[in-house]
Order: sequence, then structure tokens, then C-alpha cells
Amino acid sequence: MKDTILLTFAAPENVIRRSKELFDSHVATSEWTAETIAAESAKLNPKAIVVSPRQKMTADIIAKLPASVKIIATSSVGFDHLDLPAAKARGIVLTNTPDVLTECTADLAMLLLLNACRRGREYQHIMEDGWGKSFSQSEMLGIKVSGKTLGIYGMGRIGQAVADRARAFGMKILYCNRKRLPPDQEKGATYFADLKEMLPHCQIFSLNAPGTAETQHIMNDETFALLPKDAVLVNVARGSLVDEKALMRSLDSKHLFAAGLDVFEQEPNFNQDLLKYQNIFMCPHMGSATQETRDEMGYRALENIRRVLSGQPAQDPL
Repeated sequence: MKDTILLTFAAPENVIRRSKELFDSHVATSEWTAETIAAESAKLNPKAIVVSPRQKMTADIIAKLPASVKIIATSSVGFDHLDLPAAKARGIVLTNTPDVLTECTADLAMLLLLNACRRGREYQHIMEDGWGKSFSQSEMLGIKVSGKTLGIYGMGRIGQAVADRARAFGMKILYCNRKRLPPDQEKGATYFADLKEMLPHCQIFSLNAPGTAETQHIMNDETFALLPKDAVLVNVARGSLVDEKALMRSLDSKHLFAAGLDVFEQEPNFNQDLLKYQNIFMCPHMGSATQETRDEMGYRALENIRRVLSGQPAQDPL
């Protein structure tokens, strides 16, 4: 007899198919609220629950789950939507899906970087409006990417993948991390223990750190001012790392040249004032949004469940 699990969001077809092969899988056709997850769990007594990063499994929700639940697997790298202490107190294993979305998220970081530097949003609007006029040699100029100095805050898997891509553009790599990487992972990048010491050297600055109390508003009025004039900010990490009002003030003062953002302080109902800035290139939190990556994320979540329910350690415990 197969173990009962809940797949609580509209997963890719390949993931749904595999979940039904492995388990008695109850699949949502649209994303359930956390309250719905608790209610359905009370009715079905599942042994495992697969959630997305938008479903906040708070202490209150976890307290409502039946004793049958052994594992909650999030189909994401980030896990700030999961209450780890509450799950631990209930003896529930929590897992995430690292590694599989590294390459696609780094690809998107480069998309944001290039479009912010080369005025991609403005150029697109010009073409949508029919173009219709030539530009002089001093109009609509972007910033050359090749040869620039890129600073990376958070040199984990994704940060390192961004650095690899940036090297193909001849960029000099600086990074700030909780600890220095071994030389084989550094690949010639220069380490800074103090972010504020690194920022004045960053012509382009990429945020790749997790969203924690420590990183909350790491980019604020003070730190934006430390960047050199005409610097570019890229954020594919978490919206909480950036004080968006400070970002807008830096753009208003012409200190910051542009920004590329995939994440926002409030999602999906982000600050509409950001839309006024033609030099912010934005995506709706789509770092992992490729068919291949979303399948692999779902497979990884299911593999964590399979292991735990068969008495093995999880592959990716939190």
C-alpha cells in the first residue's frame, strides 16, 4: 500500500506523474492556502506534504497538522517560509531542493545584469512604440559590461555560478561571504570579510545571499552610498535584502545607474512606485522558471520524501 502525500500546488505534469507512481498522491489543481493544507491534512492524514515557497508553514499551521505527517518538503532552495523550530518540536523533517536551480538562477542574474546595464527595458518600450526616430551618439547610452568589476554578496552555489558567467565577460570578481572559499572555488576572486569595504569597488553588485535577520535591508541608504557612482544592482536572492525606498532614493539622486530585480520586499503585490523607474529591469521572481529546473525541483522534493518514509536520512535536511 502506497503512503499518502499531499502535493499542494499546481506542479509540472512530470512531477505529478512521478508523485503518483511513488505514492498515493493527492494533487492540488491550484495553490492551496496554508489553512487549506492544514484542513486537507486533517482529513487525509498524509505522511508527507510538498509545498511551494509561497505557502507559509507557520507555527500555527504546523500545530494543526496531524501526527501522521513525517516530512514537509519545499520545492525551493529558500526556506524562510517554513518555521524550523515548530517543525522540529513536532518531530517533522523539513527539506529543500538545493543544487538543481543553481544554473538557471545564475542565468537569470546575467539577464538582469545585461538588461540593467544596457537599458533593456527602455529599448523594448522604444520598439513597442514604433521607434520612429534615430538617436544621436550621446543618447540612450548604456554601460559596457565587459571588463567591469562585479561584487557578489553571498558566494554559495548560485553566487559562484554567477561569477563563472561573469568571467566570460572578462569581469573582475570580488566577493563577500561569511567565510573565505578554498582557492579552487575562489578561482582568483578577491575576498572581503566586510561588505562595506567591498562596496566602493563594485561597479556592478549582485545579491546572492539568503533572506535572514542578518541580511534584512543589507542594502540601505548607507550601503547604496558606498557604491561608486553609476553602479548597477542585481538581486536574484530575496527582496528583504533591499530597502526599496532607499533604492529609489539612490536612483532619484542619479547615484545608482540602474537595477535588475527578480525579487521584491512584497510579493506578488510589489511596490508599484518601482514601475516609474525605466532603469529598473524587473522579473516576477522567476529564477528557477524553466521546464527542466521545475521538474528537477519536484523530483528532488519527492526523493526526500521517499527516503524519509523508507527510514533513510533525507538528502536535503534543513
